[in-house]
Amino acid sequence: MENDKASTKKIIINYGVILGILSVLMGVVIYITDGYTEQNWIHTVIGLAIMLGVIVYGIKAYKTTNGGFLQLSEALKLGLGIALIGGIISVIWTILLMNVIEPDIVNQINEAQREQMIERFPDMSEEQMNQSLEMAKKFTSPYIISAFALIWSLFVGFIISLFAGLAMRKKQDLY
Repeated sequence: MENDKASTKKIIINYGVILGILSVLMGVVIYITDGYTEQNWIHTVIGLAIMLGVIVYGIKAYKTTNGGFLQLSEALKLGLGIALIGGIISVIWTILLMNVIEPDIVNQINEAQREQMIERFPDMSEEQMNQSLEMAKKFTSPYIISAFALIWSLFVGFIISLFAGLAMRKKQDLY
C-alpha cells in the first residue's frame, strides 16, 4: 500500500509539472501574440485540450503502474492533484506576468474592454460605461484572476478525472 501512495504522488508531481509547463508555454505564446487583450475562444479550447491530455495520460500511467487496476477515487485524486500543481504553476506565471513582466497589462485589458463596450453598446452613456468598467476592474487584479484560474483548473480537473476514471476504472479481485 505504501508503494501505491508513492506512485500516485510521483505521477501527480510529474504530470502536474508537465501541465504547468505546457500552460506557461501557452501563456508565453498568448503574451507574445498580444492575445491577453483580445479574448479568443481558441485559447480556451487549446488550454482545455492540454489539460485533458495531461490528466488522462497521468491517470493512464498510474493504471499501467498499478497492474492495470484503477479505482474512481484514485482517478479523482490523480486528476485533482495534477490540476492543482499545474494550476499553481500557471498562477505563478500569471502573477509574474502582471506584476513584473508587463505591469500595465491590466490597463491594456481594461482599455480593450472599453473599446468592445463602445462597439457592442453604442447607445450606452459614458456614466454607465464607467460604472461597468469600474466593476470589471475589480475582477482584473492579478490575484483575483489567479484565484479564479486556480478554481477553474480544479473544477475542470475534477470533471476530466471523473469521466476518465469512469471510463478507465477496473477493480482488483480480492479472492
